[in-house]
Amino acid sequence: MDESFRGEFHLKVDGKGRVSIPADFRRVLELSDPNWSPGQRPSFVIVFGDEQRHFLECFTMKAIAEVEAKIARIPRGTPRRRKLERCISSLSQKCEVDNEGRIVLAQRLRDKLGLETEVLFAATLDTFQIWKKETYLAELDAPLEDDFLSLLDSADEG
Repeated sequence: MDESFRGEFHLKVDGKGRVSIPADFRRVLELSDPNWSPGQRPSFVIVFGDEQRHFLECFTMKAIAEVEAKIARIPRGTPRRRKLERCISSLSQKCEVDNEGRIVLAQRLRDKLGLETEVLFAATLDTFQIWKKETYLAELDAPLEDDFLSLLDSADEG
């Protein structure tokens, strides 16, 4: 099975902040969690960031380990490493998918995004994002700075 996230999904959030993870996304989370086995609950990390970030970035356990390994190669105590550590470690939380395929979005996270009753899950290859539907749609309407083909051509550069 593919270990990449694909697609967009609109889902309801209940009054307790519970939301279902799309089934295809759950499969990727399971495959990318080295501690998962059938009957277990897969884990992942939600990076919520500061007030400038308008979505939640969800990393598989495999993807977050890769990011943390890159951060560990930056000299300790440097401003760049401190910023990355804050974003990835301090402004994040580990989550576990429950037996019904749901997670609970903490009130702090719902408040940050202005979530009420509906969220949008958007795939971004080895991560996925959780957005307030209206914010995501407004981002889609914003013009791209570069055209799509030039972005693809430069993908190997960096």
